[in-house]
Amino acid sequence: MEKNLLTELQEYFEYLEKEKGYSNHTISSYKNDLKVQFFGFLKETYTSEMPSLSDIDRSVIREFLGKEIGLKKSSRTVARRLASIKSFFKYLIIRGIVKNNPASYVKTPKLPKPLPNYVDQFNISALMDAPDCSSEKGLRDRAIMELFYSTGIRLNELIQLNLEHIQILTKNKFLVKVFGKGGKERLIPLGKTAKLSLDNYLKIRNLSFEIAMQTIPLFVSTEMKRISRRTVQNRISTYIKQVSAGSGIGPHTLRHTFATHLLDNGADIRSIKDLLGHSSLSTTQVYTHLKPETLKKIYEQAHPHGGK
Repeated sequence: MEKNLLTELQEYFEYLEKEKGYSNHTISSYKNDLKVQFFGFLKETYTSEMPSLSDIDRSVIREFLGKEIGLKKSSRTVARRLASIKSFFKYLIIRGIVKNNPASYVKTPKLPKPLPNYVDQFNISALMDAPDCSSEKGLRDRAIMELFYSTGIRLNELIQLNLEHIQILTKNKFLVKVFGKGGKERLIPLGKTAKLSLDNYLKIRNLSFEIAMQTIPLFVSTEMKRISRRTVQNRISTYIKQVSAGSGIGPHTLRHTFATHLLDNGADIRSIKDLLGHSSLSTTQVYTHLKPETLKKIYEQAHPHGGK
């Protein structure tokens, strides 16, 4: 049955790529959770013969998750492993290969909800001034950070941008077309400061948003190839660490900062949800966190008896 399991798994990965439109990064996570970790556990546990799909019940899945916990894996990692297994069996049900999803009966570990890191408003100017804008690389890095802060887009969304995805409505109104998770398209307003930084960066490349070859990548490496995830992560993390402390600092910090500053300045959380491209409001609430003075201000403005 090992061959059948692995065959179904490979077809599942192709389904995620071709039909669901998942990124390579997301698919790699699924491969690690399922092919490396879960099926690695099955091989180790059932040394004589791999179990069939019908043999994988909730007790097997619980045993696997218990081993992960015993290895001191975080509750977030264990929860992701379970979610990957659930997703795989959901696909098998759609294909008519199995009738039930055994992972549905396994309780997800309780996850901690730490507040995400973000850059304070009074440190934003210092952050944007960190790159050396006398060089092309510095102009690029400044434009990347301004774009992250202006739009709140994800790292993968930024990397995929071409010149054609910046839409000029009028002299002072601009939009960015991004393709989020599952290939979902959304339009996000682009601020004047970010647009100016992009213009300065493109100027040194002898490009502009009006040129005919619009499929040119918006951000490129020194070898003039589309910029990589690792390059953006390393460069942006270095700059943010100059103005902000904490763990997990990187491009996503600017996504948190975008959402937090909008909320702190009175934006509606449902509007922020749409700008971030979230499917549920609960996800947006993880990205945003209110200061006590902001809560007080919103309460006084919104509640009939909230004023002085």
